[in-house]
Amino acid sequence: MIYGGCYEEEWMGETMSKGERTRRRILERSAPIFNTRGYSGTSVGDVAREAELEKAGIYNHFSGKEDLALAAFDFSTGIMRRRFEKALEGEEGALVRLLAIVDEFGRLIDDPPVAGGCAMLNTAVESDDAHPALKERAAGVATDWLRLVGGLVKEGVASGELKADADPREAATVVVATLEGALMLGKLLDDPEQLRRAERHVTQYLRSLTREPRS
Repeated sequence: MIYGGCYEEEWMGETMSKGERTRRRILERSAPIFNTRGYSGTSVGDVAREAELEKAGIYNHFSGKEDLALAAFDFSTGIMRRRFEKALEGEEGALVRLLAIVDEFGRLIDDPPVAGGCAMLNTAVESDDAHPALKERAAGVATDWLRLVGGLVKEGVASGELKADADPREAATVVVATLEGALMLGKLLDDPEQLRRAERHVTQYLRSLTREPRS
């Protein structure tokens, strides 16, 4: 798994029942609300109105607000996961794949998969000390993100494409922390150039990990 989430793909390529269609509509409508207003700023009533349902219609599919918020988070990050998978399709070589990830991440500030931007970042900031279940879910996505980058660096070292002393864990932290931090700054300051600068820096950093060709 590249990026957390599991909901939307359950319906792709299948004929959905009425209940499945309703559940999907709830997630489609609730994901942007939770991602822009946060858990504390969103009520089940807000989601019901947006989904054009009674509250009882929400509770037919979700046990409560937390269950709905977790499902909406999975839905949002699932969309992001598939964007990364598509960006990596047909790409070969550790560096090329790493740069494809950086390039795709750079699209988040102008073309977020769900209104509000990166669901992992938004959820991590809000849920740090207040919502343990959401924090755990966001931590799982962050771990997937780190493993993806670190795994590609490890592959590059093993193949000889990257330097033997390139540290996969260190590279993963540098890439993820730099990009996520710049995305946060870009949103906070309403300045996309924050992320653009980070993209350029991370690209240079990743290229510095490649082995120089032998004479």
